[in-house]
Amino acid sequence: MRSTHTGTAGSYRFTLLAGAAAVAAAVPGVAHAQDEEPEAGQGSNVIIVTASKREQTLQETPIAVSVTSGEVLEQAQIRDVLDLQTVTPSLRVSQLQSSSSTTFIIRGFGNGDNNFGIEPSVGVFIDGVFRSRSAAALSDLNMVQRIEVLNGPQSTLFGKNASAGVISVVTKEPQYEFGGLVEASYGNFNAMVLRGEITGPISENIAFSLDGSYNKRDGYATIVNLNEEISERNRWSARGQLLIEPTPDLKIRAIADYSKIDEACCQVSTLVAGPTAPAIFAVGGALDTDFFSYNTFLNQVPENVVDNYGGSLQIDWSTGPLTFTSITAYRELENFQDQDVDFTSADVVSEIRNQKVETFTQELRIASDFDGPLNFLLGGFYFDESITQDSSLTTGAAARPFFALLAGNPLVFNGVEQALGLPQGSIFSAGPLTAEQFAMDNTAYSVFGTIDFEPADGLVFTAGFNYTDDKKDFALSQQAFDELANINLVDAFIIGATGGTVTSRAAFQALPLANQQALLAAATNPAINPLIGLSPFQFQPPFLNLPNAVEPGRTNDDKFTYLLRAAYQISNEVNIYASYATGFKASSVNLSRDSRPLFGDYIPGPGRSFFGAPSSPITDAGLAVPNLGTGSRFAGPEEAEVYELGMKAQWPGFGFNLALFDQTIQGFQSFLFTGTGFQLNNAGEQSVKGFEFDST
Repeated sequence: MRSTHTGTAGSYRFTLLAGAAAVAAAVPGVAHAQDEEPEAGQGSNVIIVTASKREQTLQETPIAVSVTSGEVLEQAQIRDVLDLQTVTPSLRVSQLQSSSSTTFIIRGFGNGDNNFGIEPSVGVFIDGVFRSRSAAALSDLNMVQRIEVLNGPQSTLFGKNASAGVISVVTKEPQYEFGGLVEASYGNFNAMVLRGEITGPISENIAFSLDGSYNKRDGYATIVNLNEEISERNRWSARGQLLIEPTPDLKIRAIADYSKIDEACCQVSTLVAGPTAPAIFAVGGALDTDFFSYNTFLNQVPENVVDNYGGSLQIDWSTGPLTFTSITAYRELENFQDQDVDFTSADVVSEIRNQKVETFTQELRIASDFDGPLNFLLGGFYFDESITQDSSLTTGAAARPFFALLAGNPLVFNGVEQALGLPQGSIFSAGPLTAEQFAMDNTAYSVFGTIDFEPADGLVFTAGFNYTDDKKDFALSQQAFDELANINLVDAFIIGATGGTVTSRAAFQALPLANQQALLAAATNPAINPLIGLSPFQFQPPFLNLPNAVEPGRTNDDKFTYLLRAAYQISNEVNIYASYATGFKASSVNLSRDSRPLFGDYIPGPGRSFFGAPSSPITDAGLAVPNLGTGSRFAGPEEAEVYELGMKAQWPGFGFNLALFDQTIQGFQSFLFTGTGFQLNNAGEQSVKGFEFDST
């Protein structure tokens, strides 16, 4: 156990070093160069933050914000945002079945993990640039000056997707003295981390920096049947910066970065061995029933490759009491996954996803620093993003016998194929089950601002606003290759029962009503129509592509949000504040094979019969496909509000931050598990009340 005193932050941290050896070598002049412009004076308790998009001390900032300095990140060996939750009380980071399937959660709110159509409720910004998907914010943290976690809705200043909070990563600027750092560490599971950075001048008013990292570790879990490791680390990153200051009033900062993740991740544990487990065992598969075990069973090693790269240009120009800021950025994210999604050693079904995100953002701000009681900040933000996804499901050799066992008869599909005139062996044959192509274009703009009024020393009233307009255009298409899913079992019975005289909805609707009712009653009775019992196996039916004549594949949302706050400095050591704020996140789209028309746009007949379907826009337009069900294409906006009381205190050697809050989100975007997929819904109202306390 080692006690480490952090002079700049004025805090004591305890770090346990076990099973690891670290070696660090510094280029001469490093310590001097990196400490040339510290966040505060040496030995001071002052921490500078930009949570309000102005430089203020943490004590002066009337926002519930947790700040982790670069020094603490080093001491705690925090390598990425996933590790950040160990030092930030209100933050939780949830990693699911792959490296890129990660969700950031603040005060219990967060989403967007497993579907690129769902925008996260926690906005992540790195050097002022919005990272629109969590997979774009997972690279190792290098040359970090501090990380600010802002709790609660932050839509007033951050606008896009900050209905639950913000994670803001601020990295070090290049220095005008040469310096650098080389670090190597080794730990258990053959964990090896290499990290280096160098900075220095190019000319009197131009400085540069380069940094990179390599992080590799063996997997800590084992695929028992394959004798392969899983949940490993294999990622690297590189970044370059230029700082140009042609005049004392003009600063230009250019950043380019690239990072890559190529990992076999992640272990999925079985919580309950359900009623389908015996069928897995019967087809020769296995699964681990110990939730806390590091053993797993899969029929393939999962693959997840994430390429994340981009660049930004920030220009700051000061003229008198005004400062103009422009941040321009372009980024690309590529995510590839190839996984066994039945999570057993039986070869039942696997999935491939190939996703790409291209994002352009532009932010403009003007901020004042007048000597009088009034100051303001006014800005605008533009966002343009394109998302594409190709994905597919593939059934393996064990799929047909597995589903036949669930049906209760190993030869059931042979009889069904004969009865329906299908080729023998075609139902759940090894090969493609579905193939999907999804695309979404998102454009948004917002105008935001704040006004601070200080009628007396230490008393500040703040009013802020944000107006956001968000438009999404999306297209979804799918091919379903399963022979059984392409046949409606109710309509097939009606065709047979009428001797082939009724083969269309028009012919069925032309029958007397009593005949229609009798046929539907017989067709949905398992005692009369034994095929109806197989409908649960039609879980990947044909897909109604969109846009179409009924569904335009478009959302358009706009919202005005605001902030009201009063802050008072009781003494040089103690500040208090009270605030009310609203937040907003635009509609999210279900970019998955589980997307279905809304009930009302389509109304299926009994047993998803098309023959017996009543009139609806999709039916009347002739768009219905066999076994079409209903659900949702997208979820509407989230709207948040929070009441907050806070106190910030700082004395020599000790300080604390306390916040009491009452936060509510209306229309929280959430997934409803349907048994074989997920339906995107608005979950109504969710609220949380509590307090946050941290000390330094």
